[in-house]
Amino acid sequence: MNITIAYTRLGWLVFTALLLFLSGCNSLTGREPLTVNLVDVAPLAGGNLEVRFALELRFQNPNADALNYDGVSLALDLNGKQLARGVSDAKGKVPGFGETLVTVPMSISAFSALQQAWAASRNVTSEALPYRLSGRLGGGFLGNRRFVDEGTLTWPDFENRR
Repeated sequence: MNITIAYTRLGWLVFTALLLFLSGCNSLTGREPLTVNLVDVAPLAGGNLEVRFALELRFQNPNADALNYDGVSLALDLNGKQLARGVSDAKGKVPGFGETLVTVPMSISAFSALQQAWAASRNVTSEALPYRLSGRLGGGFLGNRRFVDEGTLTWPDFENRR
């Protein structure tokens, strides 16, 4: 009985050490982060209390190794508040030193739209809106690849435009 417990503990110890070793090797690969660019926005049919649209994203892989993915999730925040969320079960590969297009359906709930309208009405003097697009590509054995794109949307200057 004691020998069985010792072997079980040893097995778990070896398994844990192997997992730590593999995760350590994965972090030492020196991969560059993915580049994500918005390519297109297209309207989708939605319900009465939501707005739906499809975001087409270009993923660029600046690394030599291809990146296989199994699913995509996205979150779009505007002015520090949640605006839209979306997921896709798309599967594919971003080739090494290559790129691929992925379409993700997004939803804006009525509550999120009201929250944004309320915040905009209280801040009419601001000329810029900060945005944050974050998400992840679902991975297989090596895990997920997260990405973030942040910036500021500026309003066009209609008064000086002629």
